[in-house]
Amino acid sequence: MLKSGMVIGNRYEIIELVGSGGMSDVYKAQCYKLNRKVAIKVLKKEFSDDTNFVAKFRVEAQSAAGLSHPNIVNVYDVGEDEGIHYIVMELVEGITLKKYIQEKGRLPIEQAIDFATQIASGIEVAHMNHTIHRDIKPQNIIVSNNGLLKVTDFGIARAATSNTVASNAMGSVHYISPEQARGGYSDEKSDIYSLGITLYEMVTGRVPFEGENNVTVALMHIQGQMIPPREYYPDIPVSVEKIIQKATQKKPELRYLTANAMIADLKRALAEPDGEYVHLTPVVTDSPTVNISEEEVSKIKKQAIPKQVVTTEEKAKPEKKPEKNMDLYENNEEEELAEEEEIDPKLQKLIVILGIVTAVILAMFLLFMVGKGLKLFSFGGNKDNTAISTDSKGSVVMKNVVGKKIEDAKAEIEALGGDIVVKTEYKPSDTIEADYVMEQDVKEGETLSPGSVVVLTVSSGTNQVEVIDVTKLTKGEAETKLKSAGFDVKFEYIYSDTVEKDKVVKQDPEGGSKVPEGTTITLYISEGKEVKEATVPELKNMTLSEVQIILKENNLKLGSVTKEYHDTVPSGLVISQDYKKGDKVPEGTAINITISLGPKSTNVVYKGSITISSCPFEGDGGADIRLVLVQDGNKTTIFDDTLFPSDFPKTFTFEGKKGSAEVYLYVNGVEQGQRWNTTLVAVSE
Repeated sequence: MLKSGMVIGNRYEIIELVGSGGMSDVYKAQCYKLNRKVAIKVLKKEFSDDTNFVAKFRVEAQSAAGLSHPNIVNVYDVGEDEGIHYIVMELVEGITLKKYIQEKGRLPIEQAIDFATQIASGIEVAHMNHTIHRDIKPQNIIVSNNGLLKVTDFGIARAATSNTVASNAMGSVHYISPEQARGGYSDEKSDIYSLGITLYEMVTGRVPFEGENNVTVALMHIQGQMIPPREYYPDIPVSVEKIIQKATQKKPELRYLTANAMIADLKRALAEPDGEYVHLTPVVTDSPTVNISEEEVSKIKKQAIPKQVVTTEEKAKPEKKPEKNMDLYENNEEEELAEEEEIDPKLQKLIVILGIVTAVILAMFLLFMVGKGLKLFSFGGNKDNTAISTDSKGSVVMKNVVGKKIEDAKAEIEALGGDIVVKTEYKPSDTIEADYVMEQDVKEGETLSPGSVVVLTVSSGTNQVEVIDVTKLTKGEAETKLKSAGFDVKFEYIYSDTVEKDKVVKQDPEGGSKVPEGTTITLYISEGKEVKEATVPELKNMTLSEVQIILKENNLKLGSVTKEYHDTVPSGLVISQDYKKGDKVPEGTAINITISLGPKSTNVVYKGSITISSCPFEGDGGADIRLVLVQDGNKTTIFDDTLFPSDFPKTFTFEGKKGSAEVYLYVNGVEQGQRWNTTLVAVSE
């Protein structure tokens, strides 16, 4: 178990454990590179050395990484750090749909339809990307705090191709489709069946089949008939019941063919809850199930059922009632049902056999794990086990992958650790099937240092085509060209200092090489130059030289410098900055600042004024008017000019010292008897 504060992948700091499963633990973590919270699924230590578990863990990441939809939990990253295998996912705050149902009981019909529509939307996107979930159940659906549902845990998902036959991938038994229970072919309609069971649980608050063990429940999915939801709750609309019945048909071809078709009926159920638009296909007459008469049933029972021997111990056991709501049946129907359950030997025999087989397999597995832990078994060197590091630098020992399918070979080499890079070369062969490894340039037992390159020569079969070189083209152009030539395409995203964003940096296999028709070409798409982040420091109250030093230390640069007056910040110090302290910005970002000029200086003068309302002399001509300001015994001429009778009344404004003063009037040089008292006050310029 990882500890809080531990950093993996040089960017994810573990915060706390939020969940634990059989193979892995899930932690809440902080991503330093993108400054966001994430969820990290970490493979448990006891499985890290097992190639099969590690390969399955990587398949989970690959299945979900290419899916992007609001109703699917996004996968951001996958990696390995000193033996710790992890998947980085979107962190969704909320609870599982299973817990939500347990807390709320049966859900309102409108909410159940909304939830089912969201789940189906996520499933449809997965199916469009050729991925089947195979384990749809309320435990794998997260109800976020904002009411949005997210499908998660693609742990047993597999690409939906024509070869998806007889898969052993098996989801949870209460939600498993009949074809999965048989271990047979499963496709997109298996997910639709599981969604139908989930909708059944949402509207009734219970699963349709319960039993004493998983084998019993699986058999019920194969041959049992579920109690219609409306028999539990008559308020459930007819349309919703029919949607559930159509989604959970035993035969896949009778179900909804696509999740979109189911979504259409779900949306219509909100507007027309009692409409007759959900069409259930009747069972065809040439079905393998043959209807027989009661007389034939009685005859078979007499001939085929041996008299059962009941031990004393069995007699002492109390009779177990079938876990059904018997109020739904008439009395005679109840007796017939009990009789059939009591004397159906084929079903009892099948359950017993499957139970024994399951117990034997479980015992063998436990014995193997104990023996492996005690090192009691030897497997001839290191052929089928993960390599052992030969030194503290993480070197690994190469294993033999000749004769294996290229996908399996790559997975086994990646599972060795050491960041080994696998490259492929295709050569035609008349004897070795296409996509199988013919040669490896590093022999079995040789030591590989971290980051070493291993070249695998792969059979291309007899039909080969030349790969088109699409480097430097845009993602869309490259995809169009390759698909037109008959290739499949997948994408990986890497940083590049030389190739612009959204263009192809490189491809695998390379252009010009010969490969089988339909080969998947991996295109490495540029995300542009890797942007490294810097944290903006506090610059306030620093001098310009100090700012330049601290910005350089933080891989930032100085932008524009603005200067303005400030009453409190001394001259020469920073008043403000355009990015605040603690902001995350790309390295090299220019930070603009404003520097103080100090308080703005002001000139203060003292001014006074007097008004002469009437002309102080006689006649129509002009006269020399002189005004003298007297302060503290000092005299200052404040006006001396020729004025005319028409100039009056006139106001005279003048400057002087602060305080009171007198103004004397002279006309043509002769002092007049008039005096004006005034007070000079401060005026800012």
